[in-house]
Amino acid sequence: MKQYKIAAIGGDGIGPEMVAEGVRALQAIAERAGSFKIEVDWLDWGAERFKCSGRFIPEDGMAKLAGYDAILFGSAGAADVPDHETLWGLRLAICQTLDQYANLRPTRLLAGIRSPLAEVTPEALDWLIIRENSEGEYAGHGGRSHRGSHHETATEVSLFTRHAIERIMRYAFECAQDRPRRQLTVVTKSNAQRHGMVLWDEIAQEVACSFPDVRWDRMLVDAMTVRMVRDPGSLDTIVASNLHADILSDLAAALAGSIGIGPTANIDPSGRHPSMFEPIHGSAFDLVGKGVANPIGMFWSSVLLLDHLGEHRSAQILLGAIERVTADPANHTPDLGGTARTQDVTRALLAALSGDRS
Repeated sequence: MKQYKIAAIGGDGIGPEMVAEGVRALQAIAERAGSFKIEVDWLDWGAERFKCSGRFIPEDGMAKLAGYDAILFGSAGAADVPDHETLWGLRLAICQTLDQYANLRPTRLLAGIRSPLAEVTPEALDWLIIRENSEGEYAGHGGRSHRGSHHETATEVSLFTRHAIERIMRYAFECAQDRPRRQLTVVTKSNAQRHGMVLWDEIAQEVACSFPDVRWDRMLVDAMTVRMVRDPGSLDTIVASNLHADILSDLAAALAGSIGIGPTANIDPSGRHPSMFEPIHGSAFDLVGKGVANPIGMFWSSVLLLDHLGEHRSAQILLGAIERVTADPANHTPDLGGTARTQDVTRALLAALSGDRS
């Protein structure tokens, strides 16, 4: 029997609550399958560790992660620690060190969930957003000078390299090639960002020559927001830079009903390092301890984790169970307009998994 080692990192805010629910789902699907086991180690990496030791991740932490098959992550961000400290000290530290350069954010209209878009159908809103996850606007280059003076200056330098653009474009075309519509939209802003984004466009054109069976087009990011709202059925697979995809994927989740249902996979396609799976909703300080946060984003992220491990059948079973849960409005948490609590949704999911043995 296969055994997978999973590192569970709750982080902060509602992250620990969500990871706990995700672990319950993973262990339930493993028990149902009977062909693999899930072994979970809980790592207390987050703001409390930082406030005590000055580090979010222990000195040997990254080496320790190398021994896991995957990472289940909650959220980075605490109300009493600056956001840039938590993001760079925890989540980005993991993604960049482990070269998780492909960030996957699928979006679809789940059963029973209404979109704010009138008349939209599940067939029209079924996207895969691929985010370049290693450089671009989040490269961390820049600095500040003349602090406190009238001439105080801050620079934030976007970094685009041929290596990183080429590999994410190739990955995006391959993902599009594997989807039924074989269609890719490349998001850019090369009319205003005349260096990095022009390189982005040029490499997209080069890589496209290797994928003649994929239809592709190019869209300026501001126009892309309009297209997502006005013509969702014209989109399928989408690739964008770090910042652009970060923003567009939040819009996508909102159009699909709630940011609480959006999943994320931070993938190292080479397989040299473990990949990390998390919901996109963030820390949600206003929901901490109330027991009403939506666990669907974590459950869907667990689907992506199973798929990445090669447990495709179990991934499909879990996704089917998620849709049976969301189909019933009694299982909708407040972000979806309902009154269900987090554990109500989890109980419904576990019942769906145990009740359907097809």
